[in-house]
Amino acid sequence: MAKAKNPDDKKLSSSLSAAYLFIVLFGVVSLFSDMTHEGARSITGPFLSSLGLSAAAVATIAGFGEFVGYALRFASGYLSDKTKRYWLVTGVGYTVNLLSVPLLALAGSWQIAALLMILERAGRAIRNPARDGMLSHATSETGHGKGFGLHEALDQIGATTGPLIITVVLAAGGTMQHAFSFLLIPALTALIILMATRIRYPHPQALETAQKENLRGAHFPKAFWFYLIAASLVAVGFVDYTLLAYHFQKGDLMKPSTIAIYYGIAMGTDAVFALIFGSLYDKIGIRALVISTALSLFFPVFGFQHNGTLALIGVMLWGVGMGAQESIMRAAIAHFASKDKRATAYGFFNMVYGFSWFAGSALFGVLYDISIPWAIVFSVVMQAISIPFFFISARAGASKAV
Repeated sequence: MAKAKNPDDKKLSSSLSAAYLFIVLFGVVSLFSDMTHEGARSITGPFLSSLGLSAAAVATIAGFGEFVGYALRFASGYLSDKTKRYWLVTGVGYTVNLLSVPLLALAGSWQIAALLMILERAGRAIRNPARDGMLSHATSETGHGKGFGLHEALDQIGATTGPLIITVVLAAGGTMQHAFSFLLIPALTALIILMATRIRYPHPQALETAQKENLRGAHFPKAFWFYLIAASLVAVGFVDYTLLAYHFQKGDLMKPSTIAIYYGIAMGTDAVFALIFGSLYDKIGIRALVISTALSLFFPVFGFQHNGTLALIGVMLWGVGMGAQESIMRAAIAHFASKDKRATAYGFFNMVYGFSWFAGSALFGVLYDISIPWAIVFSVVMQAISIPFFFISARAGASKAV
C-alpha cells in the first residue's frame, strides 16, 4: 500500500518554496539595482580623477560615502523595527539609491558628483536593514548562509553586467556622462520589480516559522562583540574599488573601459564565492570567514602593482572578500537577533562596520600618496589581525548553523 502523505511535509515544502521565491524576487531587484550603481561605481574613480581630484580626495569621498552608507543604517534599522513599516523604508531607500546614479550625467563639478555619490550610498543605508530583516525571515527556512548567498549571487550578476554595459557605451565612443544616463533603464526596472514583490509578499515575517532567540532585548551575546571587532578590522583594511580604479587610471595601466571590465570580473568572482561561502557557512559557521579573509587579504599586494596581470589577480581576490562580506556577514547577524529586532541589529552592526571602512579608506588614501608599499602593508596587516577574533567568536558559539 502507498504510504499516506504527511500534511506537515506538504506545508513545509510550500513554506520553503515561498521562501525561495521571495529570495529570488529580491535577488532580481538587487540584480538590476547593482547593475545601476555598481556600473556607475566602476568609473567613479576615473570620473573624479577627470575632475582634478587627488588620491587622498578620491579615497576620502569614497570612504565618506561608505561611512554614510553604513552609519545611517542604525537609525534606519531602528525606525523599521519601531514602525514595522519595512516595505516603506525599503522603497524610499531604493528610490534615493537608484535615481542618484543617472543624475551623475548632469554633474558638472566634483562637488555635485561627490554629493550624488554620497546620496547613492545614503539610499543603500536607508533600504538595507529593512530589506535584510525581511530576507532573514525567508533565509531562516532555507539556511541563512545559503539564502543570503543566493541573494548575493543574483545581486552580483547585476554587478557584473553593469560594468560591462559601461564598457560597451565607452567603447562605442560615448562619454562617462552618456554611460551614467544609460543606467536609468535598469534603475527603473528595479523599482518596478520591487513594487511587484511588495504586492506578492505584503507580510514577509510570516515566512519565518521558527527561530532561535539569541538576542534578548538590547543585549547581544558576548561572542557578537568579538565578531564585530573582527568584521571592523576587515573593513579598516578593505579599500573601495574606487581607489583601485584610481590607481589603474593614474598609472596609465589600462583604459577606462578595461577598468570597468576588471570591476565586472570582480563582481563575477563575488557572485561565485558568495554561493560557495554561503553554503560553507551553514556547515561551519563563522569559521568560513576565517577562510575567506585568509584568501582575500592579499588583494592589495597584487592590485596596487603596475602590471595588468597582477592587477587582475588582485581584483579577483578583492571580489572573493566582497562575496564573503556581502553574504556570510549578513547571515551571521541573523543569528544574533530576535525576529522583531533584526533590522536594528543589522543597522547597528553596519554603522560600526561603515565607520571602520571610512577610517580605513581615508588612511589608506593618505598612505597611498606618501608610499604605496606602506599603504599595502597597512591593508594586509589590518585584515590579518581580524582572524584571531573570528576564531574567538566562533569558539564562543556565536553563530552555529541552524
